[in-house]
Amino acid sequence: MTYTMVIFDNDGTLVDSETTAHGVLSGYLTELGYPTTLAESFQYFLGNAGRNVHTVVADRFGGTLPEDFTERCHDRVFAAFQRGVDAAPGAAELLAELERRELPYCLASSSDHAWIDLTLERSGLRRYLPASVVFSAEDVAGVGKPAPDLFLHAARSMGVAPADCLVVEDSPNGVLAARAAGMDVLGYTALMPGDRLASAGATALISELKQLLSHL
Repeated sequence: MTYTMVIFDNDGTLVDSETTAHGVLSGYLTELGYPTTLAESFQYFLGNAGRNVHTVVADRFGGTLPEDFTERCHDRVFAAFQRGVDAAPGAAELLAELERRELPYCLASSSDHAWIDLTLERSGLRRYLPASVVFSAEDVAGVGKPAPDLFLHAARSMGVAPADCLVVEDSPNGVLAARAAGMDVLGYTALMPGDRLASAGATALISELKQLLSHL
């Protein structure tokens, strides 16, 4: 298969933000009386924290979270990112190589633009990802993954047919969204177990970003 464009997820894929974000989330839950380790935060919330954290707390602990929990947690993570966040290993080198090959790429994230912009600036990846190639669920009325809307919007905006796109994702919801959009998707296993990505429908698995090049 020859692809015309690569679409990247952001958090946990291009930007190594998940450890920071889940460290904040697990710490905040523990502070509220719901002991949660970093590993448990990854297990329960990676890729869909905003949607199911209240449900998990209710199921595991029989408790409820404050009404403003999501906003407060977002603010804490945002503040942590302002102190610094790293690019994923090999991300800058991969984007530079795609530029050298003149292969178009873009970013599609369920996070809001302010979050995406901050992580790109702090990680040093903004030079590779100007606003014109960055897409957020905000652009599709907040409809994030696993719905296909965001990926379809990104492809349409870039003038590329969905079937000609290759997506790189690190979460089952992202994989489901890409497959629903009619796109092939590489499951990136840096944090997420490969079997969960494969079960969601990943076309293939990679453990390092540079392995993408062998699929082009």
